[in-house]
Amino acid sequence: MIRAAFASAACCALLAALAGCGSVTQLRPKEGMSEVPQAANAQKRETPGQLMQPSTQAQPSRQADLLTKSVERQDDPFDLPPGPENGKTGN
Repeated sequence: MIRAAFASAACCALLAALAGCGSVTQLRPKEGMSEVPQAANAQKRETPGQLMQPSTQAQPSRQADLLTKSVERQDDPFDLPPGPENGKTGN
């Protein structure tokens, strides 16, 4: 009984100590370290907040959801039949 109470108190103390370890301040480079370098073709240096925002290429805005109703497909001009060699090369 006493051992369980001691283990519970030790666990609570450990959790309280770990909860106090986190820091909520702005991140800054250490002394001697430079800021974020400027990209080669960039007009100005990006801020850390801008670097944390995913680009459109990384997170496209289009929806790739399944169709919810049947719709007639438009003619695809690039949907061509294979050529006489059926895509094979002369090996």
